[in-house]
Amino acid sequence: MRKVTRKTKAIATALLALVIVIIIVTVVPVNQSSGSVLEPVKGGLDLTADPEAIQTSAGNRYESYIAQYADKGRPSVTQVIEAETFAAADGMNATIIDSYEGSSTPVISTEDTGAIHWDVQVPEDGLYHMGLRYYPVAGNSSPIERELLIDGIAPFDEATRLLFSRVWRNELPKIESDLNGNELRPRQVESPQWQEAIFRDAEGYYKEPFSFYLSKGQHRITLSSLREPMVIDSLKLYQEETIPDYKTVAKSYEDQGYDITKGQFIKFQGESASLKSNPSLYPLNDRSSPGTEPYHVSKIRMNTIGGVNWKIPGQWIAWDIEVPKDGLYEFGLRYKQNTVRGVNVVRKLTIDGNIPFKEAEAIPFNYDGAWQIGTPGEDGKPYLFYLTEGKHQIKLELSMGELTEIIRTVRSSIQQLNALYLKIIMITSTVPDPFRDYELVKKIPELQSVFQKQSEILEKAADRMDEMVGGTSDSTTILRTTSYQLDDLGSRPETLATRLKNFKDNVTALGTWLLTVNQQPLEIDYLYFKSPDIKTPPVSTGFVRKSVHEVMSFAKSFSENYNSVSSSKKDGKKEVTVWIAAGRDQAQLLRSMIDNSFTPQTGITVNLQLVNAAVVLPATLAGKGPDIALTQGDVINFAMRNALQDLTEFKDFDSVKNRFKDSAFTSFNYKDGVFAVPETQTFPMLFYRKDILDELKLEVPQTWDDMYKIIPELQKHNMDLALPTNIVFETMLYQNKGQYYKEDGIATDLDSDIGINTFQKWTELYTNYKLPIEFDFINRFRTGEMPLGIADYTTFNFLTVFAPEIRGQWNFVALPGTRAADGTVHHETLSTSTGTVMFKNAKNKEAGWEFMKWWTDAEAQVTFGREMEAILGESARYAAANLDALGQLPWSARELNQLTGELEWVVGRPAVPGGYSLDRHLNNAFYEVYTDGTEPRETLENYVRTINQEITIKRQEFGLPTE
Repeated sequence: MRKVTRKTKAIATALLALVIVIIIVTVVPVNQSSGSVLEPVKGGLDLTADPEAIQTSAGNRYESYIAQYADKGRPSVTQVIEAETFAAADGMNATIIDSYEGSSTPVISTEDTGAIHWDVQVPEDGLYHMGLRYYPVAGNSSPIERELLIDGIAPFDEATRLLFSRVWRNELPKIESDLNGNELRPRQVESPQWQEAIFRDAEGYYKEPFSFYLSKGQHRITLSSLREPMVIDSLKLYQEETIPDYKTVAKSYEDQGYDITKGQFIKFQGESASLKSNPSLYPLNDRSSPGTEPYHVSKIRMNTIGGVNWKIPGQWIAWDIEVPKDGLYEFGLRYKQNTVRGVNVVRKLTIDGNIPFKEAEAIPFNYDGAWQIGTPGEDGKPYLFYLTEGKHQIKLELSMGELTEIIRTVRSSIQQLNALYLKIIMITSTVPDPFRDYELVKKIPELQSVFQKQSEILEKAADRMDEMVGGTSDSTTILRTTSYQLDDLGSRPETLATRLKNFKDNVTALGTWLLTVNQQPLEIDYLYFKSPDIKTPPVSTGFVRKSVHEVMSFAKSFSENYNSVSSSKKDGKKEVTVWIAAGRDQAQLLRSMIDNSFTPQTGITVNLQLVNAAVVLPATLAGKGPDIALTQGDVINFAMRNALQDLTEFKDFDSVKNRFKDSAFTSFNYKDGVFAVPETQTFPMLFYRKDILDELKLEVPQTWDDMYKIIPELQKHNMDLALPTNIVFETMLYQNKGQYYKEDGIATDLDSDIGINTFQKWTELYTNYKLPIEFDFINRFRTGEMPLGIADYTTFNFLTVFAPEIRGQWNFVALPGTRAADGTVHHETLSTSTGTVMFKNAKNKEAGWEFMKWWTDAEAQVTFGREMEAILGESARYAAANLDALGQLPWSARELNQLTGELEWVVGRPAVPGGYSLDRHLNNAFYEVYTDGTEPRETLENYVRTINQEITIKRQEFGLPTE
């Protein structure tokens, strides 16, 4: 039989792919659209004009505030308050600087904590806009946050959180490539400059900026720092100019004799953006279409910008362009909006800082699975923009447009329905008896009216969304489903007990809908200004080129290795092999950091390889492991097999150790050595819902005695506490001066008096107080069923991103403590660490140690942490073990104070040979007491013998003393 060569196989594969592509393209037509006019949405929901609708807003919302002063005038007054005239400062050093970065007048440097006050003489009663000229000085790289107070009070809830953006750019003017020809994502650096910002909603839920009512006379205006320092030049009270509509502007074009240009086409690539508001707005790679510029069939090209990273209201991207000739131009862009189905995402267009006309405030981009060419316009005709010859800055900013009214309405409904749900479960519990009549209508008189009113509101919101997209929208399904259920519950409230879970699920789904709709991604390939006589560029490259692209992409997939993160520099004197078990984003970022910082500083090259975490131990035991491995948690298993280098043998180890808390090293100690340098360290905190505890008139517990008092109060209202079993036990154990092991891990110490007493108290929490053992804390915390709970502090990241409807209503503090005989409250708890290890057979240990020192230093950890958060958002906030790095990550001053306060009490989690048996059998002992009702002391002592036997076996296996 004739042998089939690899070349023959490749040819056959390519031919087969070509046939498949032709069949697919024949059946599914290729989008050949040359572009469409992006028309503005007309009409509005206008629920805020309805007094009853205003009442649905929870708390002191802006819509209630502005409705209260709707009949007040808007004085034609512009009053600039120079920052250096401040009246007082509390909790901060407000420093006057005569000149700063080109400022013509003195300015004020404000810190990330405290407050600064100005006394302002208002000449006339009325509504005023308020603005700020500021400079974003170096901080922790997150947006600047301030709270506004007028005469010591926040005028409305939204004024308690005002955001001021920073300015970022690509570090290098050109995008670099690696040895394989793949372009590397450019590093983002700050490019601070003076900015003017009007006070508006941080969430983007209002189209217009805030208006503040000020009576004639003196008022004290206060800015309280919530996050990040900044320099302030001035505040301003004024009236924002009314922007004319396009018809008015078009008429002015005629009146001023502006000519329509001919033969001009100005194209600028999306990835060439000069400035952006967030470091996450870096260039992206798209290989889905051969029409994307620049294009390569198999290599990575950073050829687009935005995408899922450009999804938060207020984010903006700016491009600098050169216009060759005065005149009128059409504007367009090649874009992709394939993420939010059934919703038109919106961008605000400004040219040189000015909105050219009203319609440019909200340019809609409709959903489609493929790339599109869009031209803003109306009635099928593109808008014309007047540009003068020379340089101009074009900026697109994410705004919610007409969607703001719908989002506010649904958010208000969620808050009303959640409040109602809490009232219901206080009577029925979360699992009501279906055969019991709870008389809910009598006990909650507003029950039916709330159901029926919210049903109507959600139905109107769904109708408006359909109107906005010009047809039935997929995104309205949950709105209509919930509306139907609420209407039915309003007419048949007696069925609520049997349908409570469905009701809760729908309200939770509304929260998820709010999160999804509130994020509006848009990916841009290129933008252009062109003369009307120039043909709109095609969105697709045509059937033939697309077919070739599909075939070649398929063929190249057999030879291209996209997991490679090869260095672009090979001129170092020494080389270290490093394995990272993470995602490609993390590996690429580390690769970039190595090439830009470590290798130039040391002359050491790094062979960085992206691997699966499960292969590290087997590869090491087989003698094929790396020199260095990152983010290792189970260090003890490597150390006791003599696979790791004892890091205390390096002469400067002690100076490296000082970067961390001693607790971060506890699980890396074996015999007399230390076998890893910490990367991350996490520990639990106490999360609480401020709104619910205030309503129940409960204080946040400081001690376990306080916690025991709160438990019946919450259970009386059919609420629960989230107390994870293992975390509670170890916290109680160590707060009472107990420990897991004795004599360097020779045996467990759980059978001591402290251990047994703690075990008994621990089990009683769940047997006597009936606390839940398993629960979905994030969702139940979100709905209010669990207003108090213990969780790893990184839970903060998830709640910030995934529970926007309760933003500002929750926080975290140190764990409940145990009061000692001297009155001191102990807050000990255990932490979990991951670290960087060096293997014993590393070829160049000194070079490896240099890498470990660089990687775990504050500068590298801060850079990695900030850029990972820029790439993946707040949910990826890095849990740095390095103390200096932790302080420089984007935590607010209050949040960081809580974390560092608890960190002082943190105890490291010990790791010993056979230690796995302790966790396993401690849980077995707990469940035996919990389910079978056995006696705690006897049960624990039985399992302690089993634990000690396993520890002894492991110690004998590795030649360790057993007595």
